[in-house]
Amino acid sequence: MADRVITLSINGAERQIDNDPRQLLVDVVREHLDLKATHIGCLSGDCGACSVIVDGEVRKSCLSLAVSMEGAAVRTLDGWVDDVLVRLQSAFISTNAFQCGFCTSGMLMAAYDLLRRNPCPDTLEIRKAISGNLCRCTGYEPIIQAIQQAIEK
Repeated sequence: MADRVITLSINGAERQIDNDPRQLLVDVVREHLDLKATHIGCLSGDCGACSVIVDGEVRKSCLSLAVSMEGAAVRTLDGWVDDVLVRLQSAFISTNAFQCGFCTSGMLMAAYDLLRRNPCPDTLEIRKAISGNLCRCTGYEPIIQAIQQAIEK
């Protein structure tokens, strides 16, 4: 299958990418653009480690063909500075809401998306927002505490 050039915005910078139409967004982000904060976990949408923000909505990049991102604005954790994200990152550190760190980027994306839509969610809303992300090390309580701490700042 012939490669196709796609144009998209990655973390605010417009990029043209020559890619195979069968290639996943997660592969383009990690392999073509060398942005490693987006992790490859399950390749089936179950773990959430590959979560990115596409046109303002959280999306699992292992379920998205890169070719379908033509003209989209994609955000990863790499090189992105935002007040809400900084609060979340600080709270994750202070509450030890990570151990191996593999799920952390997906959890941060889910939490960011939640706080962008609802700056003061309750615990049930937080649980629902991160429910698409698996954590095998930390458990969910420190992550929920971190998001609650980020709300309070």
